[in-house]
Amino acid sequence: MPSVLLSFLGLCFVLGASAYSEIKSIAEDNVTLPCRHQLGSLGEQSLDIEWLFNDSNQKKSVVISYSSGQVYHGENSHGRFNFASTNFLAGDATILITSLQPSDAGLYICKVKNAGQYKWNDIKLEVLVKPSEPECSIQGEKLEGKNVTLHCNSSSDTTPIYYRWQRMKYKEGLIVPMPKSARIVTPQILTIQNLSMADNGSYLCIVTNEAGKKNCTLHLTVQPNVIGVGFLAAVTCGALVGAVLLCITIWLVLRKKELKKRKEDEFLNEIREDAEAPKARLVKPGSSSSGSRSSRSGSSSTRSTTNSASRSQRTLSTQEPAPGEPRHHCLDQI
Repeated sequence: MPSVLLSFLGLCFVLGASAYSEIKSIAEDNVTLPCRHQLGSLGEQSLDIEWLFNDSNQKKSVVISYSSGQVYHGENSHGRFNFASTNFLAGDATILITSLQPSDAGLYICKVKNAGQYKWNDIKLEVLVKPSEPECSIQGEKLEGKNVTLHCNSSSDTTPIYYRWQRMKYKEGLIVPMPKSARIVTPQILTIQNLSMADNGSYLCIVTNEAGKKNCTLHLTVQPNVIGVGFLAAVTCGALVGAVLLCITIWLVLRKKELKKRKEDEFLNEIREDAEAPKARLVKPGSSSSGSRSSRSGSSSTRSTTNSASRSQRTLSTQEPAPGEPRHHCLDQI
């Protein structure tokens, strides 16, 4: 039994040969799968070429073949699978796949047979898919002092995907440094805090993988925060008005207290003056001071009496005598 198996393997080695290779190509591009042989000289009518496709589910199907001088296309080839050359007898069985699709990835087997001899060529095709067009957006108010978040999202069957952010000036198109307040939260998210007019510009999100790259541009134009400035001005004016009103209130309170104190002082002064008015004294009889005062009082009384008498006499002397009475001069009476 072992001798039979060895004989069979030796027969396969003599009668047929196989090769294996891997090819990577990008979706939507064209790719050629090479297959060379030396069996054409054995006869044109006996030459058979067959390309088999083994998909991810290990299901085999014929995509294209050549037999008896005729080319046959497989049911699912959709005209995208063709022989790259018609030089079959010269040993070229290469095929061309156009508009490559991700579903074209898998194992391709080139089988050439002629006059009992075989040639196998296995090719593993990997289809790389470029990143999808990124979806980019800016979230947040584009006002001075506010924060904004820049989003960039892409997808692809070919991983890994890399994200890179760049900032460019509007007109010049030159790459400039990111703002100091810019932070990359995740590869897809860029935040800019405390916006200022200096943050204006274009922000470029570049998405790359093994197949290629895509990008999107976000234009950031920061506007003055009019509401914030107005609010700050209103607060400042309100504070000033409040301070003035407070000063006026304090002045009025102090003024009222001062007037009240002044009235109280005036009232106390009036009471004090009334309390200090002269009071009559009682004099003891027989005291010298009483005697002197009595003598002075007596003299004063005498002077007062004399003056009263003299005034009376002057009054009488100046009066007109009654009719029939003789007129007397005042000097005669003296």
